[in-house]
Amino acid sequence: MAKKKSDTAKHSAVVTETSLAFFENYINNPSPTGFESTGQKLWLDYIAPYIDEHYVDNYGTAVGIINPKAEYKVVIEAHADEISWFVNYITSDGLIYVIRNGGSDHQIAPSKRVNIHTDNGIVKAVFGWPAIHTRGAGEKEEAPSLKNIFLDCGCTSKEEVEKKGIHVGCVITYEDEFMILNDRYYVGRALDNRAGGFMIAEVARLLKENKKKLPFGLYIVNAVQEEIGLRGAEMIAHHIKPNVAIVTDVTHDTQTPMISKITQGDLACGKGPVVSYAPAVQNNLNKLLIETAQKAEIPFQRQASSRSTGTDTDAFAYSNGGVPSALISLPLRYMHTTVEMIHKEDVDNVIRLIYESLLNIKAGQDFRYIK
Repeated sequence: MAKKKSDTAKHSAVVTETSLAFFENYINNPSPTGFESTGQKLWLDYIAPYIDEHYVDNYGTAVGIINPKAEYKVVIEAHADEISWFVNYITSDGLIYVIRNGGSDHQIAPSKRVNIHTDNGIVKAVFGWPAIHTRGAGEKEEAPSLKNIFLDCGCTSKEEVEKKGIHVGCVITYEDEFMILNDRYYVGRALDNRAGGFMIAEVARLLKENKKKLPFGLYIVNAVQEEIGLRGAEMIAHHIKPNVAIVTDVTHDTQTPMISKITQGDLACGKGPVVSYAPAVQNNLNKLLIETAQKAEIPFQRQASSRSTGTDTDAFAYSNGGVPSALISLPLRYMHTTVEMIHKEDVDNVIRLIYESLLNIKAGQDFRYIK
């Protein structure tokens, strides 16, 4: 007898034209840490047809809810913020020095085009860098660092910069935009982790389109401020007080040069979602994810984390006296650059794995392994 295909096979989790258009718009929209509001509005508008209600907390974490009156609460979560820069110092001749907002990489900054966000709107600028002819290129040449990277917005004085509305504390984002590479990869800045926000939104879409009635409340959480310490997840976990949390984030594809598989593991784009083993990952919930993947014939990979996952999983797991939590990661190349890459099939399969796992969770399910 032929094996019955899952609903995600009949109603494909492959990204539709409509959802791809949202994804591209969502990735291109700036959502720097602490300034995520416009991205959150886009996300809430997209998921609105698929949820029963929503709310936004004081710092901007957005939550869509299905079946809000249920006592048993399950969270699926991603984070909405992207790395960026802050204006830190404006010189008398109109150049701008910066500090990080999150884990921004100083080495990729030189020659990048950026948007400075002001109350007057966007001001364009570039990260300047001296020409190779002038800097004594060779073994002893000075490398990019926070001490020497700077922005040039075409002004010649501090007063001219300030007249444009630029001041200390203005946030700066790269202007690089979404593209599809070789009909195989999605490429863009901030796929870490607005790809996650997109995938949990697609789970909500599938549940609605497949007319699935969950026996619990589903809280679809797009958290802020992950890049500076999991802060949005920490706040919202205490507000929701969930019974279960499934978090999705990105992890490193380790197949490109200069990455050690010995220390980083052997993970590849195109080979499926990654399930994690870590102290914060609850064993029985993780077992449910793995058994779900095997039953639904979803390819997956495994990763071990020594102490913490470094994701919002840790914030949920250690909240409210301990919440059974697990992590499903999306392999990604070139993290914290403007050319982050994810494989189309991995996106589909993360969506499928979260969707199918939700269908296998029972209301009131007790995940403790010592009872």
